[in-house]
Amino acid sequence: MKVISTESSQILAGRIAGALQSEIVDVRFSRFPDGELYLQAGALDRETVIVGSTPGNNALVQLLLLIEACEGSCNHLVLPYMGYARQDKRFHAGEPLSARAVARALSRGVDDIVTVNIHEPSVLSFFEVPAENISLAGEIGAFLQENGQDNPLILGPDEGAAVFSEQVAAVGCWDCDHLKKTRLSGESVVMEPKRLVVEGRNIVIVDDIISTGGTLATAAMMLYGQGARRIDAVCVHGVLTGGAYLHLRAAGIREVVCSDTLERGCSGFTAAGGIAACLRKS
Repeated sequence: MKVISTESSQILAGRIAGALQSEIVDVRFSRFPDGELYLQAGALDRETVIVGSTPGNNALVQLLLLIEACEGSCNHLVLPYMGYARQDKRFHAGEPLSARAVARALSRGVDDIVTVNIHEPSVLSFFEVPAENISLAGEIGAFLQENGQDNPLILGPDEGAAVFSEQVAAVGCWDCDHLKKTRLSGESVVMEPKRLVVEGRNIVIVDDIISTGGTLATAAMMLYGQGARRIDAVCVHGVLTGGAYLHLRAAGIREVVCSDTLERGCSGFTAAGGIAACLRKS
């Protein structure tokens, strides 16, 4: 078994190869004069792990080309971060099911697929080959333990993240809760934990993805107003668009940490071990 990756997932692919004790395939990436993408893969094996997050259009096309280049091998696709996964329903007439379109395209030429904390698990049904989603809740919990968090309160940013926050908290037997938003009047809202008091506590807000960080920044300022001592934010996918990292730090969040599903400077823990464990079962 060999491991190969797109440009967007080079570091994670190297870590997966190390965890699997597999060779990594060299790939040449370039562009044609008109901007079209080109790649050429090195020597493949009968079984290949293809690693590629798709945070943008170029990354998606490059992954499709890489799958095509690996034709003839038994291909396992690792999709650490799946772009277009949020558009899984039609909200207005004439809209595409973008998640389904991308899932169908990526299913061709691979034998099975592994995703990591996909935003909407129902998207797995759109793939036309067996697909499994793994969670990095355990890795986040281990990261917090290794970095000496002092009895933190684990908070999900909303009810949808409640289960994820519970899974993270279970690692260290920590308290956990999720934020609820209460509208006072007009545009005036307050965000606070549903059950627990934050005064004097170290808070870690955990989620699957941080995009713009706007909601987290607002929540952090309100939590400090409620007496929180320190606030950190940890997520799986650090999209961090529009200056999100600076926005969060300016709101008083001490550390913003994400995994290596997207190659960002604030990556603090890796998805490689969980992915490798899942691949060994296949």
